Amino acid sequence: MLGPVLLAAARSDSIRRIVAAAPVTRPVVDRFIAGERLAESMTVVRSLAARGLEVTLDHLGEDITDPAEALRTRDAYLQLAGALKEQGLGVKAEMSVKLSAFGQALPGGHELALKNVTPVVEAAAEAGTTVTLDMEDHTTVDSTLAILRELRERFPQTGAVVQSYLFRTEDDCHALAGEGSRVRLVKGAYKEPATVAYQDKQEVDKAYVRCLKILMAGQGYPMIGSHDPRMVAIGQELAHRNGRKPADFEFQMLYGIREAEQQRLVAEGHRMRVYIPYGTDWYGYFMRRLAERPANLAFFLRALATRG
Repeated sequence: MLGPVLLAAARSDSIRRIVAAAPVTRPVVDRFIAGERLAESMTVVRSLAARGLEVTLDHLGEDITDPAEALRTRDAYLQLAGALKEQGLGVKAEMSVKLSAFGQALPGGHELALKNVTPVVEAAAEAGTTVTLDMEDHTTVDSTLAILRELRERFPQTGAVVQSYLFRTEDDCHALAGEGSRVRLVKGAYKEPATVAYQDKQEVDKAYVRCLKILMAGQGYPMIGSHDPRMVAIGQELAHRNGRKPADFEFQMLYGIREAEQQRLVAEGHRMRVYIPYGTDWYGYFMRRLAERPANLAFFLRALATRG
């Protein structure tokens, strides 16, 4: 029952101020966030790459209200692409973007987001890497997938995220399972109404498996975004059943969660990519991580109790 409360709190400015001001918050946030500055995140990238892990980097920020903020997001990602190119890390690192941070929710937002994200995708290609479009709440899906189609005309390696808890996602998976398409499948981390999304965890899990079957049977490149041991095992079985080699799909997990499992999958020869968020606007991301898993919330509460 706490999950919906935390997801609502993720968009509350008043709760944001309380959480950000709590002395215990910073050490806990550091478990899930690679740092507030680009240099800190690049140190984490190099460390993980040395252990055989790949990464995807997310400069935190969403739900902006000013076109100038969208330009700052664009510039932050251009700086990131430049750092990856300079340090030769493009082969190990890609970039994830939330189109709301590029102006998608502003007036004329679809065109604005496309205009702002295009130079980032261009810079990623020059750095030898690519971009994946994160999926946000259900009202953004059509716009996000339309922008994906436009970007893939020039940059077919551009990826997208789909969320199994949305009723529409099986159809989206069919549409995205073609040759060259890169799709990250996750369960979903936004508070959605019962009219568009499964509310029961078991139904979300069943939908995840149905979507994964579609992607694994297709001609694209599935990215299994899950910490659930059952989904990892099912992903391995479906890959085997569809004749996929380790280079034909990958697992993805969040920075700071199930690190031993990440290393286990690497040791077994799988591609394992770690989602690394960084930046000062960490609050919304942090609250969704608490909402997703009781273990995350328990970790935070234990820290609060210890500090008390």
